[in-house]
Amino acid sequence: MPPVNAYNPPLEQELTERHLVRMNARSAWPRNRLLLALPARDLKSLMPQLEHVCCQREQILLDADSSIDHIFFPNSGVVSAAAQYSDGSIVEMATIGREGCTGVKAVFGAKTSSCRFFVQVPGTAMKMSRATFMRSMRSMPSFERLASAYVQAFLEQLMVSVACNGAHSLKQRLARWLLMMRDRCDEDTLYISQRLLAEMLGVERPSITNVARDLQRAGLIDRRREQITILDRKGLMAASCECYQLVRSRIAHHLPKTYLG
Repeated sequence: MPPVNAYNPPLEQELTERHLVRMNARSAWPRNRLLLALPARDLKSLMPQLEHVCCQREQILLDADSSIDHIFFPNSGVVSAAAQYSDGSIVEMATIGREGCTGVKAVFGAKTSSCRFFVQVPGTAMKMSRATFMRSMRSMPSFERLASAYVQAFLEQLMVSVACNGAHSLKQRLARWLLMMRDRCDEDTLYISQRLLAEMLGVERPSITNVARDLQRAGLIDRRREQITILDRKGLMAASCECYQLVRSRIAHHLPKTYLG
């Protein structure tokens, strides 16, 4: 019988492999709140159909007028739904984080996208084929209810954003946008360039620079190269317009199981 402290390569290797299997299983499990709101039995049946993917900054997940082959459920980071124009410019219409997915049009049976979905804040996502998405809509009542509720929440966000862009100042809109991004990715530090931020809000970069400088001087945010950190969330909420709280309350109404106040 070998001493208790004897080196045992086969046993050590087996324990390491078991540890790696457990780590891989945990990392493969979704953090997307829409998926996690499903009954455990339904989520377990979907797991073999989900692929864990990395999403790089400014990566295009789905372009306008392209075929909807896959649906993405963000685990972390933020995806933007943006209108694309003939001159190459884009303007953000809505954002998607852990509370949602890119399958709004697929819920209605559409096969092509009318906007561009691209990664604004890098992270990971669960990727599902459109065929699996549609099959789940038909065969899994819990999935269909959640997807339909998310469509309503998404449309609420879209309508409020349109009204906000016409009614409120750039300072209010920027504050609202930063708060919404923070809600989507659960992080105070947002890794985004001011160039992309200006594109999302449909303004020139100097305008964003000036307004962001005002928010920084007020001690609400800190700006660095390609990142903005929220220092005072309550203060930023005060600087924002009523649209931020309006969108939050409507998302909470439609998706209470995916919303964290």
